[in-house]
Amino acid sequence: MMLYPSMSTLLSKVKSRYMLVNVIAKRSRDIAEYAGEEHVKLEKKPVSIAIDELAEGDYIAVARNSGTNEE
Repeated sequence: MMLYPSMSTLLSKVKSRYMLVNVIAKRSRDIAEYAGEEHVKLEKKPVSIAIDELAEGDYIAVARNSGTNEE
């Protein structure tokens, strides 16, 4: 069974599988929260929407520096 988008396509957008999972999870929660607040009926599941957005470049993952104080 072929999945779209492919894992290699998604991994080209982020640095690691760990970051991919976190980015998709965060975006899906944001989508679900917005749909709930605005009473919007989603055609697809929030996770599917988040994956599609990342694959199409509509959503960009940016790594944060955690615990470093660079000036």
